[in-house]
Amino acid sequence: MKTTTINLDLTSLRNAYLSGEQTPASVVAHLLQRASEFDHHNIWIHRATEAELAPYLERLQQCEPEDLPLYGIPFAVKDNIDVAGMPTTAACEAFRYQPEIHAAVVEALVEAGAIPLGKTNLDQFATGLVGTRSPEPWGACRNSINPDYVSGGSSAGSAVAVALGLASFSLGTDTAGSGRVPAAFNNLIGLKPTLGRISVRGVVPACQSLDCVSIFARSANQARDVLAVASAPDAEDPWQKTPPTGRTPLPQNFRFGVPADHQLVFDNDDVKKLFERSLVALEALGGERIEVDFSPFLEAARLLYEGPWVTERYLATQPLIDKQPEALLPVTYDIISRGSAPSAADAFAAQYRLQALKRSADTMMDQVDVMVTPTTPGIYTLAELEAEPISRNSRLGIYTNFMNLLDYSAVAVPGGYLANGLPLGCTLFADAFQDEALLSLAARLHPQAVDQVGALTDLLDSPEFEATEGTIDVLVCGAHLSGLPLNHQLTERKGTLVQTTETSPAYRMYLLDGGPPFRPGLIRDTEAGSPLPVEIWRLPADQFGSFVAGIPAPLGIGKVELADGRWVSGFICEPIGLEGAKEITSLGGWRGYLATI
Repeated sequence: MKTTTINLDLTSLRNAYLSGEQTPASVVAHLLQRASEFDHHNIWIHRATEAELAPYLERLQQCEPEDLPLYGIPFAVKDNIDVAGMPTTAACEAFRYQPEIHAAVVEALVEAGAIPLGKTNLDQFATGLVGTRSPEPWGACRNSINPDYVSGGSSAGSAVAVALGLASFSLGTDTAGSGRVPAAFNNLIGLKPTLGRISVRGVVPACQSLDCVSIFARSANQARDVLAVASAPDAEDPWQKTPPTGRTPLPQNFRFGVPADHQLVFDNDDVKKLFERSLVALEALGGERIEVDFSPFLEAARLLYEGPWVTERYLATQPLIDKQPEALLPVTYDIISRGSAPSAADAFAAQYRLQALKRSADTMMDQVDVMVTPTTPGIYTLAELEAEPISRNSRLGIYTNFMNLLDYSAVAVPGGYLANGLPLGCTLFADAFQDEALLSLAARLHPQAVDQVGALTDLLDSPEFEATEGTIDVLVCGAHLSGLPLNHQLTERKGTLVQTTETSPAYRMYLLDGGPPFRPGLIRDTEAGSPLPVEIWRLPADQFGSFVAGIPAPLGIGKVELADGRWVSGFICEPIGLEGAKEITSLGGWRGYLATI
């Protein structure tokens, strides 16, 4: 008999820790037991031992839940991302090594209190979109809802772990769709951030110029909270980029682009109807449907494997593929070995063509606020995939392969269930660094299609984070943030963190005169403002008055606009407080300022 999983959403776990109902040790013990019940899904390449987990749990015993934004949150890591003390194999035994330090993204999550539970199965060397290209002793990773179907790849195990309630979130990678296809096949949010948003130091490269770390999450809001931690700056990563200031949210009456009917590919009418449901739901949310010419996107998608970019996969595995070709699966060897053939002339010719396609694609993007496609044309059984392993795998990349070549941000959103009971969904994508804007729209779209997480009976968290009866939500942006000196004023009043997000791009922040404690002042400026990171804390209504009474002038509580267009009660500053103040908007919020002192 299978154990019933505890609710692993971030807010539920935090509340369980704050109340004493659970401890990180009890949650980890539960999940290790539960994981053993799903061995037939082939989720793990390395499941952490109690000894390996002990240092993480011991560290958390020295902290309080309110000290760390991801305190005690369990997560899984694709086995091409380094976790110190756990082997990295990329699903190839001959490639196995033991890293001494975490990948930068893992380090950021661990520092925030998260606990890595192990390394997950994948298509070997992240080459595939099916989840079946993993040799023994691991084998094909099976779908969380119906194990007769493919799980999607290459980040197969990472998606299935979250979908079956074995982790709160997980890390994958996404070069050609590996963070979106498994999300679609397992009823999850799959965030493919902007290239360079998350450090790739410590990630086994597939195509270094196109690789990014992806996030599988129970909901869009939780993906956004993880992204806020995972995208910590890494001065040692030459591929990481600094997000621009002044990013704008999607308008309430947004325009969404859809490929022309003759450019859409579906395996059957059932898939087509499910996609149409997503489009109708977007219209109900205030969107206007606009048909666009999708040909430049489709041509760019073909470049990824038909062009010279496969040479990057060859370079990443060259020592092994040249000396021990038998160590790779035949299908993996066949794909990667082709990378030794293209010439420098081929590479430059492809770059020239890509630049032209990028120009055309960006012209299409200028017509809309967001683009929408199916995530895949369909889903296949393991038997169907075995019968046509190459063509069906390629078909799954029609709507995904172009994304990193053209440098867009994307999120896969569940869209409901097919007649066979399997989930599928759509993908929202937009320009680079529109990650949060896409997640805000995904948070509204997701519950229009499904109300459950993965393969579980767990209900989705509230997409709007509305205050429940008897509580009041408060936006904080300075010394009251998690782990900072005045946060105790919230936790002592039984406040709980419900969201990490950003303001709309209409605010400026100043370091106020005086202190300690040092405080920022937030003012609204619709012409010269920027989006700034904030937290939303939920207070019992009977504690709100005493909290506000303790706020000294020139600060007060007023209405603040969030990136998704909502207005919430939060800290604002009277204009008189700017006398002698220093503007710190460009530092990216209060934590950004603290990092400079």
